[in-house]
Amino acid sequence: MKIVIGEGSCGIAAGAEKVRQALLKKDLNGAELTIAGCIGMCYLEPIVDIYEEGKEVMRLVRVSEADADKIADYASTGDESKIADLLVSDEDKQFLDKQTRIALRRCGIINPEEIEDFINADGYTALKKAVTEMTSEEVIETIKTSGLAGRGGAGFPTWFKWNAARQSDGEEKYLICNADEGDPGAFMDRAVIESDPHNLIEGMLIGAYAIGAKNAVVYVRAEYPLAIKRLERAIKQAEAAGYLGDNIFGTDFSCHMSIKAGAGAFVCGEETALIESLEGHRGMPRLKPPFPAQSGYWRKPSNINNVETFANVSWIINNGGEAFAAMGTEGSKGTKVFAVTGKVKRSGLVEIPMGKTLRDVIFDIGGGIKDGKEFKAVQMGGPSGGCIPASLIDTVIDYKALGATGAIMGSGGMVVMDESTCMVGMAKFFLDFTAKESCGKCIHCRIGTKRMLEILKRITEGEGKDGDVELLEELCYGIKDGALCGLGQTAPNPVLTTIKYFRDEYDAHINEKKCPAGECSALIKYGIDADKCKGCTLCAKNCPVGAISGSVKNAHIIDTDKCIKCGKCFTVCRFGAVEKN
Repeated sequence: MKIVIGEGSCGIAAGAEKVRQALLKKDLNGAELTIAGCIGMCYLEPIVDIYEEGKEVMRLVRVSEADADKIADYASTGDESKIADLLVSDEDKQFLDKQTRIALRRCGIINPEEIEDFINADGYTALKKAVTEMTSEEVIETIKTSGLAGRGGAGFPTWFKWNAARQSDGEEKYLICNADEGDPGAFMDRAVIESDPHNLIEGMLIGAYAIGAKNAVVYVRAEYPLAIKRLERAIKQAEAAGYLGDNIFGTDFSCHMSIKAGAGAFVCGEETALIESLEGHRGMPRLKPPFPAQSGYWRKPSNINNVETFANVSWIINNGGEAFAAMGTEGSKGTKVFAVTGKVKRSGLVEIPMGKTLRDVIFDIGGGIKDGKEFKAVQMGGPSGGCIPASLIDTVIDYKALGATGAIMGSGGMVVMDESTCMVGMAKFFLDFTAKESCGKCIHCRIGTKRMLEILKRITEGEGKDGDVELLEELCYGIKDGALCGLGQTAPNPVLTTIKYFRDEYDAHINEKKCPAGECSALIKYGIDADKCKGCTLCAKNCPVGAISGSVKNAHIIDTDKCIKCGKCFTVCRFGAVEKN
């Protein structure tokens, strides 16, 4: 028997490490106790999987330290009743059963800290095939056949970038992995590195072989300490085993790999800003052309792809480009990983073939909206993306279809919103992020995003005026046309899409000084319906500023001058007497 504890960042945050320490103190009847990364069911953490003869026989969810005795009893007796209350439900099993996993195929299954686990799961077989049986041209042709597009957001053909770097003059070339995942609500790349770091290394080595690079660099944000720790360990293991370094598999192909921990600037997700940061400069984008394939890191030919892109490469080499291309749509091949967060019942990592719909992800896999509320919108592509309304829930997930809505695929962030979400407030949230993350190099982005944010703040505070929406649109198109890099060019997308699909909410904020979702505190007024109030005093006891008065069994009153609009009274009232207008 093998007991596997999911110790990705999500699992550890939920208490997985404490569960493991508790199990270490128990008699497990000779069962092996080990770890894995994130299986993707983040909403059920901590997760403990039990294996018999190499096969998973049961999954335990929301496990606590107190459950260690139950697991130990099961290990000793084999009595499933001991852990029956911890077993994953049939409904929750659908979360994984309805996915198709390629980039995530080993995540949550193997021990990310042991190279032997990776090798036993066909690890480094694709690298061996590439460097001993294929030319660099054949590798690139296979990637071309697969239709693999960059998963970092732009969706640019991977083979084209590789081929451009390979054909560039110069002996010294660099292959770079962009692991600077900065979108709010996105954690796909982090999970891959934490859960299957050797898969990233193998994909990068194949890419390095294809373009003729002898040096590879992973640029990862310093806020991912566990990912960095496991990747550092994996690099050392790969070097010791001969998969990384000089004369790999006895060939003349040599490649060394290093890690650069970035300071966490969103703009460094843009490839030329990332290169500037790698060189020790402030992360600010360069003018293009020249493109990195001709003049990149240290002005040498360079290729940059993100983590998920590289995570698909070894599977494609082993299974053929045609197998990958068989999944997806005409213009968007293969699978895509999404980090599904927000007001959805089952949040976590989802990998599906392109061509599925938003409904498939949010309702079929994600289980629908929490607390029985209505689905309102989904933000696709993070701060660079846009809000897609409920009326477009059957939109196909591919680059073209999502682009037609005004959103983008992005790196894979998917933030689900319900009826209680203010769309003007959501636009303000993302603009606040991009305005702060602007590097300041170009005026359109540096000044334009701030002016837009000021207008949005004014609207949500009840000070909006006629012409504000039109002014926002004018600024949006000016920034899109004039910004230097992708951060500025896409920053207006959340505003443009919320205006397009939720113009009525902007009008209500401006003309009626009302937030239809009841989320903008400056536009909310709390009152108590005297007919419904039972005089239980619960609201008065929980008011932090003493704004509620009244005696037991008599209707209470809110002093609106004292009220700070914290909403505590609304939350604690058991009779629906507190009203929010």
